[in-house]
Amino acid sequence: MKIAKPIIIIGALVIVFGLIFQSQGRGQLGPESSFMYYNKDWIYYGIVIVIFGIITSGVGIFLMRR
Repeated sequence: MKIAKPIIIIGALVIVFGLIFQSQGRGQLGPESSFMYYNKDWIYYGIVIVIFGIITSGVGIFLMRR
């Protein structure tokens, strides 16, 4: 399907954003002046975003194989 590749790409981008948010929440990435820096809430938000990205990519892979 033509829609499968864009869905996989969107899922991969969501995963990357989730990893960035998680790293900022841990204080590993980004400026110290950011509201996300060393904020434990963003660690959990990042994990949820990564899971959503994995599900989205999985749907795209499923559609591609179908």
